[in-house]
Amino acid sequence: MFDRYKQPVHEADVPEPVVGDQDVLIRVDAAGLNHLDERLRAGEFKAILPYEPPVTLGHDLAGTVIRTGRSVTGFTAGDRVYSRPRDFRIGTFAERIAVDQADIAQAPASISTIEAASLPLVALTAWQALVDKASVQPRQKVLVHAGAGGVGTIAIQLAKHLGAHVATTVSGRNADIVRELGADVVIDYRTQDFATELSGYDIVLDPLGGENLARSLRVLRRGGKAVGISGPPTPEFAKAAGLNPFLRLAIAALSRRIRAQAKKLGVSYEFLLMRASGDQLRQIAELVNAGAVRPVVGATFGFDRTVQALESLGTSSIRGKAVIDITGGTE
Repeated sequence: MFDRYKQPVHEADVPEPVVGDQDVLIRVDAAGLNHLDERLRAGEFKAILPYEPPVTLGHDLAGTVIRTGRSVTGFTAGDRVYSRPRDFRIGTFAERIAVDQADIAQAPASISTIEAASLPLVALTAWQALVDKASVQPRQKVLVHAGAGGVGTIAIQLAKHLGAHVATTVSGRNADIVRELGADVVIDYRTQDFATELSGYDIVLDPLGGENLARSLRVLRRGGKAVGISGPPTPEFAKAAGLNPFLRLAIAALSRRIRAQAKKLGVSYEFLLMRASGDQLRQIAELVNAGAVRPVVGATFGFDRTVQALESLGTSSIRGKAVIDITGGTE
């Protein structure tokens, strides 16, 4: 947890979770690490996710149901589940957590607990970008940036399942793994320029933001769409999120340049801040069990190394996801 924004993460004892009528108390067996954890601690999302410290971090889990609230249906003690708890109820870097039943699904039966813990946030992000926002159709061309990362490894597979032609950007050493995941075109961002080598794409999924997002607009056909998960947020997002008028003005200013560039090119840009969804996790579990999507876990840490694992997020080059093994022996 952290006590103040931009302060180091540390271990602490916290009260037992309060289990409401709609809640499921879960023993956390494993928890996925996400860049969102570090960005939240650094205060980067304070305007749109105004957490009041102290905050227990952790946005992914796979675990075992301990007990359920009196209004819960569909889950019983002993169930093996996975979840991305909703915003303001995160905290999976802990032994136990209470999660709203709407945010939970039975974990895929075909994979380990460690692998299941790697999926919720990145798989929901890929689903909401490619299915909800982009409505990817067969034979469309999709560019997934950072294909060897947590979101990228799942997005490549999901786009291929949807019938798309998929290009991705990676460092050369990760070319083989993204080809194995289904990428049709692999761009080594260290030696190739995707903006000059690719054209006529229908969809770009960009987890990087900044100049990478701006240059991505140029590879889209007219009418194409870029979906960004690192920002900048858009006025449409701010309105849907119910943010106050001052924040809405600030967000409009932040995204004015990229929106103007998109309009000039005849394309569109949308910002995605993924949301919790047990229903979508159930659909994702079906794809995993069918072999259409497989998790990629590049590193596992013991619970006693959570602080070090979080500190390594910005400096390591882990393929796919890193996972905290909370209880030990969960694979």
